[in-house]
Amino acid sequence: MTTHVPSADGESPVGKEFPEGLPIGDHWVEAPATEDIRFPYDGTVLARAPVGDTGLARRAVDAALALRERVGRLPSHIRRAALLAAHEALTSRRADFERLLVLETGKPLVDCRIEVDRTLLTLLTAAEEVARLHGETVPLDLLPSGEGLLGFWTRKPIGVVVGIAGFNYPLLLAAHKVAPSLAAGCPVIVKPAPQTPLATLWLVHLLREALGTADAPRAAVQLVTGGPEVGVSLTTDRRIGAVSFTGSAAVGHRIARDAAPTKVLLELGSNAALVVAADADLDAAADAVVRGGYYASGQACISVQRVIVVDAVREEFMARLTERVAQVAVGDPRDPRTRVSALIDRRSTERVRAWLDEAVAAGASLVAGGRVTDGVLEPTVLLDPDRTLPVWNEEVFAPVVAVRSVPDLDTAFDLVNESRYGLHASVYTSALETAFTALDRLEVGGVVVNEVPGFRSDVMPYGGVKDSGAGREGPRFAIEELTVTRMAVIRPTTKKT
Repeated sequence: MTTHVPSADGESPVGKEFPEGLPIGDHWVEAPATEDIRFPYDGTVLARAPVGDTGLARRAVDAALALRERVGRLPSHIRRAALLAAHEALTSRRADFERLLVLETGKPLVDCRIEVDRTLLTLLTAAEEVARLHGETVPLDLLPSGEGLLGFWTRKPIGVVVGIAGFNYPLLLAAHKVAPSLAAGCPVIVKPAPQTPLATLWLVHLLREALGTADAPRAAVQLVTGGPEVGVSLTTDRRIGAVSFTGSAAVGHRIARDAAPTKVLLELGSNAALVVAADADLDAAADAVVRGGYYASGQACISVQRVIVVDAVREEFMARLTERVAQVAVGDPRDPRTRVSALIDRRSTERVRAWLDEAVAAGASLVAGGRVTDGVLEPTVLLDPDRTLPVWNEEVFAPVVAVRSVPDLDTAFDLVNESRYGLHASVYTSALETAFTALDRLEVGGVVVNEVPGFRSDVMPYGGVKDSGAGREGPRFAIEELTVTRMAVIRPTTKKT
């Protein structure tokens, strides 16, 4: 397949970045079909991408299983060298990856640059974590029956990993599946979102080349594209060790049910809240809502969606917020100044418009945005939406922020916890007591104080509670999820002393 990505001069294509077909087994195999991958901003066809089927999915699992023991026994220096080589290869082509991400996701260039930065950190950190896989000794003689016994545990690879990534950060999400799997000694099969396979195919190609150079099997990393039936085939195969899924709560729950008893790690949706206390720096809080609500055109699971403001500062905060929203640059994602562009497809835009219309009809005020201009939904602020409506209690996944006010912080924290989701939440305050109260009370995977809920360092444990998922990402923590403890109990001698 040829991927025509504008090069640095904006004219000539990068060319053929990876072989045609799909990387299954040791080679690239022909796919039974192809489909157009389009630039979401204007519908231009970028490439014809390979589309797999259930037969290729089974073939990939068979190939991974055949290598399970070999990959699990790869020396640490080889696993580390392969990840470092892929990091170097991606670094050398980072500008081309950035342009490709803009074209296949429609995200603004600034967000795609950040995605590449974070992908590089994920590869590097996973390589470093190879050296930190360890076990511990256990004092078995705490019971009399353990006298004379030596006990220790080690960590062993869980087996074949299936990683399924979403469309919004295709390169980064794939890296969070593949890099920890390789570091743990697990063969991995990644399935990208149908709308955004190109950057992931290229990343997998770089990893397979790095594995080959390090004298490791290329089939340790494979990729299969396709629709839901391909995902079902991969995730319900009882021979795999774990599924790592990033996507919607509805699909994640179905995978967890269908894959049982296979271990399933879920990074699902959210409707992240930002609380503004009466003692908050209101300028900083308003900046955070704009910065955290509209990055990646709002298509991030921890972007600001719900803003909960204490009544005492409601009017001052809203004045600052609406002033800043009007300054957000909207348009072509290739322009470095753009901060909001088209959503992944027209259907998503139509869904969001319907949710906004529903909220306004129920009494909410549209104080900014809400219009679709040249296919782009403008940055939107909705005031006082009904708490039972999707625009408040579901994941909008668009440049939409909904604001409600409450009498005090206790009510604010209760309102945050009212959601069925629990990924990240943040609070703006100048009081240390409030910060620690939020940390204690908010039912989320991460509490962020005086910063956007969308803050994520790729080295930290990342994941949610309730309908936002189970398990944790971040190379160190994902590696722990993808390995199992093996306990050793040894009596050095059977001779009585």
